Formats: sequence, C-alpha cells, structure tokens
Amino acid sequence: MSLIAARIQNFLKLESSAGILLMIAALMALIASNSMLSGLYGGFLTTPVVVQVGALEIAKPLLLWINDGLMAVFFFLIGLEIKREILEGELSSFDKAALPLIAAIGGMAGPALVYVLINWSTPEIMNGWAIPAATDIAFALGVLMLLGRSVPTSLKVFLLAIAIIDDLGAITVIALFYTSDLSTTALGLAALGLASLIVLNRSGVKTITPYALIGLFIWVCVLKSGVHATLAGVLTALAIPIHGKTKEAQSPLHKLEHGLHPWIALGVLPIFAFANAGVSLTGLSLEDLAEPITLGVAAGLFIGKQIGVFGATFLAVKAGIARRPEGTNWAHIYGVACLTGIGFTMSLFIGMLAFDARDSLDQVRIGVLAGSLLSAIAGVVALKLAARMTVQSGATSATQADGAKALA
Repeated sequence: MSLIAARIQNFLKLESSAGILLMIAALMALIASNSMLSGLYGGFLTTPVVVQVGALEIAKPLLLWINDGLMAVFFFLIGLEIKREILEGELSSFDKAALPLIAAIGGMAGPALVYVLINWSTPEIMNGWAIPAATDIAFALGVLMLLGRSVPTSLKVFLLAIAIIDDLGAITVIALFYTSDLSTTALGLAALGLASLIVLNRSGVKTITPYALIGLFIWVCVLKSGVHATLAGVLTALAIPIHGKTKEAQSPLHKLEHGLHPWIALGVLPIFAFANAGVSLTGLSLEDLAEPITLGVAAGLFIGKQIGVFGATFLAVKAGIARRPEGTNWAHIYGVACLTGIGFTMSLFIGMLAFDARDSLDQVRIGVLAGSLLSAIAGVVALKLAARMTVQSGATSATQADGAKALA
C-alpha cells in the first residue's frame, strides 16, 4: 500500500470515530438543554473569559471562545488539508479534481437555491442562504464508514474530496459575505503578519514555532478587524512549508496535520457540537418545523444537496468531462449525494454568523438537525441498496460466465 493510500485509510478511520463522537456530543447538548440541566448548560456557555495583555483585552463568553478560538484551529487544519490535496493529493491534477470539484459546486449551489426559493418572500432572513451549502466532513465520513467494506474505497475518497472543496467554498463565503465593520488598521497588521509568514516560507524556515507565534498575532488582528477570526487559521496554514529540510524528513505541514488531526476530530469538533447543538424542544410542533429558516435549511440540506451533487455528477459523467469513481454505480453516487446533506458543524457555524436573534438561531439548529438526520438516513438506505445491487450484479455475471463455459 502506498504512503498516500495509507494516509487516506488512517484519515477515514479517524473520521468514523469523530463522527460517532459528534453524534454523542450533539445528543448530550440536546439532553442538557431539555432537562433540569438547562440552566447549568446555559450558564456554562455564557461564562465570561477575559484575556488581557496591557491595553489589549479580549473579553468574550465561553461560547465565543469556542467558536472564534477553537474553530480557528479547526480551520487551520482545513487549510493544511486543502494545501496538501492541491499540491500532492486528490486535487493535484485536473483528472483527479474534475468530478469532485463539479460535484462540490453543484452541492453548494443547489442548497443555496432551495433556501432562497423557500424564503424569497422574506428578505430579512435571506442572509442564511449559505447555511445549508456546507458539508460536515467528520459526520458524513463517519456515517459512510459505519457501512464497512460494502462501500468502495474510491467512493470514500470521492466524498472526502467533495467535502474538502466544500470547506474551501465555505471559507470563501465566510470571507466575502459574513464580515462587517472592518477595521483597516487591524487588517493592515494582519496583512503584515501574513507577509512575515510568506518571508519565513520563502526563506526556507522549517521550524513550526515562528509560524505559530505569527499565526496567533494574525488571529488577534483578524478578531479585532471585523473579519471572522477563523480565517486567520486558513491564512496561516497556507504558509506552512509542505517540504522538509531533506527528502526523508517529515515536512512541517505533514507533521502539524498528523499531530493536530486527532485533537481536532476527537476534541475540538465534539466541544463545538456540544456548545452549539443545544436547542430547547419544549413545545415543539409541526408549525415550528415549517418556520421559514427551519424549512429553508432542512430542505436545502436534504433536497438541495441531493439535486446539486447528484445532478452535477451525472451531467459531468455523461458529458465526458469526468469518470465515475471506480467500482461504483449510480446508486452509490446518489447515496454520497445524500450524505453531503449532513451539514451539522459547518452549517451551525455559518448559522451563528448569519443570525444573532435567539429565535432565529433555534430555527437554524432545528433545521440543521432535521436536514442532517434525514440526509444520513437516506444516504445509508441508498448505499445499502447500492451494495445489494453490486452483489446481485456480481452473481449474475458469475452465472453468465458459468453458462458460457458450459456451452463451450
């Protein structure tokens, strides 16, 4: 097995564990917010945390430290993965990247269009159009891995590539559409920090510490600038060297990716899920599920993702632009299209940026949970049917071969 294949296998195994932990964390949040623990849960998230160095003060409730701080580390890891995939992985050539790129574009456009169509008459909530456009890589791969060997490895890599491109799209959307009250001074300092990172990279500096310190400086500047602080993680990641001091030495990028991945997958993401998935279900009715934001998010994830990913993939293959992943049928592709509708972490995160009101955020959470759950169920059913079709097709081929031998 090649080194790249081994890394993919290890990544997928870790993501399956992370997906299970995310489910547990989300369930714990729902239990805490709908029981006698609700007061304790709310108090925990609103705990004030202050860090001050001289005149510089960062004072936020614990929830925002999680969303602005821990998630910046998550986005740093995403930046590392995107850089690696583009330079030496599944996105390093047009042949490899064409199908997941087209599928990801369809998978972002479809949900956004569904949300806009549902909420066309309520422009005040149109800002949530990007919420269902995101895919939760850990959750989606976690569900896929639970199906075991019945799913071709090529399909897992296909989903992984879609999710990574999807993350890149989400980062771009956050930078372009969810920033306000920009501070040019803070942005100028952040740009100075980024220039310093580039100088370090071009000078051949392979030590991680200076990159980390400058990255922290950029994070503070971006936090104070009005641009969402998590983007500092991506900017820092793109400057991390992908080659080591020698051909045999592990590069800073690979070292950081390997070291951070377990902490992010098994620590940061479950903490984020626990902090953001809690929503009170007391008095929940069918009317609540039909609220514009809830319906737009849920339908965007469940319907928009299926139409976008499957439709774009089908057209790309039929047009001869790309080929279907090896060993898969169209039922496999449809199952993956359903699984991309598991938005969860990224959808909740964008929802926090799109809305401030408590009622709106609760609608976002309910929509994300409903859409993600329906997508997971539909994806599992479709992939089980695809596996059965593959077995039946193999049995038919074997029977025909035996018949041909008998006639011969």
